[in-house]
Amino acid sequence: MTRRSFAARPGDPDAWIKAADDPRGRRADAIAYTARLTIDVTPDLRGRIKVTAFQRGQTVADMLRELLAGAFPAEGDAP
Repeated sequence: MTRRSFAARPGDPDAWIKAADDPRGRRADAIAYTARLTIDVTPDLRGRIKVTAFQRGQTVADMLRELLAGAFPAEGDAP
């Protein structure tokens, strides 16, 4: 294992993301998410999203996953 200095950029971003420590122990759930979605938002909206997630005690990713799952339910799921 090589030692990296503070703020070193990963050589392989995908491996770095998959190896990230999850303080809540949800690494098994993270494996189920295999796609990344990138959207453009204004800095103001980004700030509001982050504040709302913090107030709810959630991560931005978890909050947005729930929002998207509710807006686009799987077939057979209740709307």
